[in-house]
Amino acid sequence: MRVHIDHLSKIFQTRGKPLTVLDDIDLVIEENEFVAIVGPSGCGKSTLLNITAGLMNPSSGRIIFEGINKRSQNRTAVVFQDLALFPWRTVFRNIIFGLEEQRLAKKEQALIAEKYIHMVGLQGFENNYPHQLSGGMKQRVSIARALAVDPLLLLMDEPFSALDAQSRILMQYELSRIWEETRKSFLYITHNIEEAVFLADRVVVFSRRPGRILDQVTIDLPRPRPEHIMTEKHFGEYVDRIWGNTKDQAKEAMEERA
Repeated sequence: MRVHIDHLSKIFQTRGKPLTVLDDIDLVIEENEFVAIVGPSGCGKSTLLNITAGLMNPSSGRIIFEGINKRSQNRTAVVFQDLALFPWRTVFRNIIFGLEEQRLAKKEQALIAEKYIHMVGLQGFENNYPHQLSGGMKQRVSIARALAVDPLLLLMDEPFSALDAQSRILMQYELSRIWEETRKSFLYITHNIEEAVFLADRVVVFSRRPGRILDQVTIDLPRPRPEHIMTEKHFGEYVDRIWGNTKDQAKEAMEERA
C-alpha cells in the first residue's frame, strides 16, 4: 500500500473571492514511511491532512490509496491537536470508541484496547477519565484510539503543540518507539523542524500560501533513534537545510498577516 496525493489543489471562497490554499501538491507516502510536513502558518498543511482524511473535498486532484481493495476500511485515522477525547468516557472506553462503531465483539474490543494501552504505557489508568490525566497521557490515549482501528495511514496534526517543552520531548521519543512497533504509514504535521527531523523518514517543506512543495528531505539517520542524535552533526545539517528553505517563507507569511 502507498498513498498518492495526486496534483491536489484547494480553493476556498472568502467574501466572494477565491483564496488558493494548496496549489498542485503531488506527494507519495510509501508503505511504512513516516512523512512530516513543515511550513509557515497558513500554508495549507492542516487542510491537506483534512482532505487526506476525507473530512474535506479538494478543488482538484485526488487521494489514491494504491495497492488495496476498494472495500478496505479504516484507510485513515486522525490524531488532532485538540485531542477530541470524550470527557464522559474512561481511557478504555475512549480507545474502543472506533471499535464499537465497527460493531466488533466486546471481547475483541477489550483485547485490542489492552494491546494499545500497553503500547502507549497507560497500564493502570484504564478507568481514569480525561480530566484525571496529564496532557501527555491524554495524547497517548488519542494515539491509542487512532491505532486501535488499524488504519493504513495515521494522520497527526501538530499533536504535541499544546504540551510543555519537557512533555513534548518525551512524547517525541514515545511516538518514535510506537512507530518502530507498528510500522504504520504516518503523515505528521508540525511547525517544529527538530521534531520533524527526529521523527521522520522524509520531511516535506511547504511554501507560504498557496502551499506548494519547496523541498523534500530524506532523513538518513539510524533507527531506532537515540536521544543524543539531536546533538549530532548530521542532525543539525538537516535542520539547517530545512530552516534555510523556510525562514524567508515564514517571514513573508508573518508580514502578510501583519
